[in-house]
Amino acid sequence: MKRCLIALALLASCVPEAQHKTPPWPTPSVDPMDSTEVDITIPVDSTDVTPPNPPEPEDGTGTVLVIGGGSSGVCAAVQAARLGVTVVLAEETPWLGGMLTSAGVSATDGNYKMRQGLFGEFANALVMHYGSLEALKTGWVSNMLYSPKVAEQIFETWVSSYNDLTVIKEAVFESISGGAGGWTATFSTPSGTRTVSADIVIDCTELGDVAKAAGVRYRVGMDSPSYAGETMAIGPNDVVQDLTMVMTLKNYGRDVTISQPEDYDESLYYNSCKSQYNVTNTTGQTIWSPEEMMSYGKLPGGEIMINWPIHGNDYYVNLIEMSCSEREQALKHAKNHSLGFLYYLQTKIGYKTWGLADDQYPTADRFPLIPYHRESRRIEGEYLFSVMEAASPFNYKGYRTGIAVGDYPVDHHHYQYYNWQSITINFPKIVPFTVPLGVMIPKDKEAMLVAEKSISVTNLINGSTRLQPVTMELGQAAGALAALAIRKGKPLREVSVRDVQDALLKGGARLQPYLDLEPTSPDFLVLQRVGSTGIMRGKGETVGWSNEMRFRTGDLLKRSELYLTDYYGIPHDNSTASFTGAAFVELIESIAGHSIETSLRDKSSVTRLEAARLIDEVLDPFHTRAVGLDGELL
Repeated sequence: MKRCLIALALLASCVPEAQHKTPPWPTPSVDPMDSTEVDITIPVDSTDVTPPNPPEPEDGTGTVLVIGGGSSGVCAAVQAARLGVTVVLAEETPWLGGMLTSAGVSATDGNYKMRQGLFGEFANALVMHYGSLEALKTGWVSNMLYSPKVAEQIFETWVSSYNDLTVIKEAVFESISGGAGGWTATFSTPSGTRTVSADIVIDCTELGDVAKAAGVRYRVGMDSPSYAGETMAIGPNDVVQDLTMVMTLKNYGRDVTISQPEDYDESLYYNSCKSQYNVTNTTGQTIWSPEEMMSYGKLPGGEIMINWPIHGNDYYVNLIEMSCSEREQALKHAKNHSLGFLYYLQTKIGYKTWGLADDQYPTADRFPLIPYHRESRRIEGEYLFSVMEAASPFNYKGYRTGIAVGDYPVDHHHYQYYNWQSITINFPKIVPFTVPLGVMIPKDKEAMLVAEKSISVTNLINGSTRLQPVTMELGQAAGALAALAIRKGKPLREVSVRDVQDALLKGGARLQPYLDLEPTSPDFLVLQRVGSTGIMRGKGETVGWSNEMRFRTGDLLKRSELYLTDYYGIPHDNSTASFTGAAFVELIESIAGHSIETSLRDKSSVTRLEAARLIDEVLDPFHTRAVGLDGELL
């Protein structure tokens, strides 16, 4: 049977299945450059690891099948296992972690100030290995850089910690059938065809191949302005973002210049950095010095991640709908383009002692196992998240169903497209956003969820939701929803949004991107719950290349800052006057229908945090009013 791999040049000696045991305890970290196997464990601390929630006696049983062991897939599998259901995780390569490991993008983009949930646990595990957060700031592309093999071992430790989580490696997806009554998927493995049956399937593949095979409706390429009201959209067309065959280089201290690659054209790389070879800069991209280019992705062990978008190793090809053989051929060209860039760096820029690291990946050619895909299929889901919503989140109601947060600007790579001049987009500025739950639920399929990059978003906002911290959070949310559906014996659409959000909060995740309080604060959950109702709302702003949103806990509460109409039928008060303590308490008492014992009554003013506390404690709107997938109150 034909095995359709997007991974290239894998070593046949890789172990196909992970062994499963009880959770390991911390052990000393090792040198990331050591050629021996890396042993990474997770810090055993209540802020770092969330123990499984034991299922209640009346809970149902069943199996969740996660297809794709990338950034979303591992998190989906771990979260579902923590909620006490049986999980099977199928991954087509010998490695877990996807773009974080197998694609060689060993630097996380965004959410550095919001390191919560499983993304936070990943960050904590890196800190445990390298010694501190500061030790991860070795390059300037990110505040968190690391060795790919170190990260992969972190994920291996995660999945091996649960007896009811089975991992099948080198399992290439072949087919799927079923629906509301359960699914059956087949995989090609080194030992032959393997069939797995499950109650719920989560597609966490890099390109949404499972969703397509199951008949889920989806879109590829750029959207028209009319599709989601994005006036700056320039489609429809089938143009996707450039992909990259990332390279991890190390300094061998001797000449390791490779042979000139096939079809080498040095002019493609002339403007990759400042040099005597520079030509007229038509793209408008900044041309950095060679030292700045090489330090961009410097890793803690001294290696260099080459994921360079400025006339470097980005490569344009839309292989989403290609056949297996067409994909393989296209990726050979993409890899050759990266080798051309390496050859240029060695022969023209003076980095002849730098070559592909021989101690990072289980591949014969020293390349990562898969390409870095920036774009995939995008399903038609129960909620469509657009760039307009990320720019003005409170003009929409999806924030009430938020399950993953992001703060990275809209980032698209298109300069390797043959007609890149036609891809001129006026990208809007956005603020920190929360991704609605419904983006993972296909409109036309039961018992299936979709995560990773194939969620129901527009082409434009995919430039922010595709980034690693967000995809990890999406996976965690998908795992929570799937597990709750099984435990409660309900279809996915009938599981309470608030139940999913509660499970995520218990798992250390965020629902809203407020930076005011650390998760260790006793009021952190107050802000997450009240913020998810919209009764009180934060303020987002763009700060350089980052975005920030705050609840403004210390500000005095103004009458115009309470939105009570949807919940309690009270007309909005546009007055900018601040509440006195007595007036605010009286308002809450009128809603609650009983008197309240509180010291706020005697205060001349009320801070926003004090108001949120009283709303959460007395009215508990987060739990007392259910919310639908569209964000409307039920």
